[in-house]
Amino acid sequence: MRLNNRRGIILALGTTQTLAWASSYYLPAMLAAPMARDLGVTTPTVFAAFSVALLVSALVGPSAGHAIDRWGGRPVLMVTNLIFAGGLTGLAAAQGPLTLFSAWALLGIGMGSGLYEAAFAALVRLYGKNSRSAISGITLLAGFASTVGWPLSTYMELHWGWRGACLTWAVLHVILALPLNAMLPTPAQVDTPKTTSAARPAPITANASAPDDVPETIWPSILLAVVFAVTWFSSTAMAAHLPAVLMGAGATLAAAVAAGALVGPAQVAARIAEFTLLRRTHPLLSAKLASLGHPVGAVVLLALGAPAASAFVLLHGAGNGILTIAKGTLPLAIFGTGGYGLRQGVLMVPARLAQASAPWLFGICVNRWGAGALWVTAILGLASFTALQLLRLPAGRLSGSAKVAPR
Repeated sequence: MRLNNRRGIILALGTTQTLAWASSYYLPAMLAAPMARDLGVTTPTVFAAFSVALLVSALVGPSAGHAIDRWGGRPVLMVTNLIFAGGLTGLAAAQGPLTLFSAWALLGIGMGSGLYEAAFAALVRLYGKNSRSAISGITLLAGFASTVGWPLSTYMELHWGWRGACLTWAVLHVILALPLNAMLPTPAQVDTPKTTSAARPAPITANASAPDDVPETIWPSILLAVVFAVTWFSSTAMAAHLPAVLMGAGATLAAAVAAGALVGPAQVAARIAEFTLLRRTHPLLSAKLASLGHPVGAVVLLALGAPAASAFVLLHGAGNGILTIAKGTLPLAIFGTGGYGLRQGVLMVPARLAQASAPWLFGICVNRWGAGALWVTAILGLASFTALQLLRLPAGRLSGSAKVAPR
């Protein structure tokens, strides 16, 4: 059975992405402490193994993107489900630091070839320049990965232990995600009633150059790499230290936790806006606005203190939600479809490295300056906005690439 309609493909990829994120990126938050106790290591050691996974994912990303350019997303994503299952099974069987780090390294291969960048490349391989709404759709669904993953991991750990939780996630990759990815069509099999031959993406080869009138230069790639690295650093830093930052600004623990819970809804709300209200604007314009969310929120929080905690979280979450989509849509709008997967993998290498270092580096800043550490991420956010400002598109491209295919 093959899915041949756009909505079904978005739903399938959104589901498999939710599972992939919940069972990898969001796994340590709930299982690191019991994992450490059982293995006789410290909790920071478990997070160090997780950082190794992020480093491995950075190395794997370009090769995975290149494979999707050549063969499409279906075979690559199916293999990643088996890799995720193997890594999670290895984690469940870990007996010490060596097997712990080995299992996380294997999970890093899955993360580098099976998270958003791979899904974005798979959609571009199917729909070409008309992929924006599909990219927004899967990020909208997978935006609930922590909302689903954290309670499920906690429930499974309480009832079956952390090893049972890891094994259950592994089984879900095999019995749920693998069949869904197997149902994805190849590019030649995409058949939507409203898609004309002119709108179909041309085959993408490994050596394809950027189409249309956008010159292939290193400068736009550097600017985008800066934007994505800042985005990943700030989002990961906030994921690890947001309650401490809010308490440093004067909020109580209860208030900090309550405000922090708004990150997910803010991200989803922003993605709904991108999917509806902003879908006819160029992604560069929405990315510029989104890049100001964190800096503006940080200034408001530092100026007003605890009463502005929720405002900061909402602005940060909304900006991060749209920038997640921009990671897929900006390279498409600027460079076109040629070699998209490989380019995505290369552009995300600095972002993965920044992500791996964020909890440690920003933790040092929080320990030293408290809420004042937000000046670091605020300045980085302004640097990201500046990089977006320096991006230039040829005349006619600003409005032309904002068009979307019928959903």
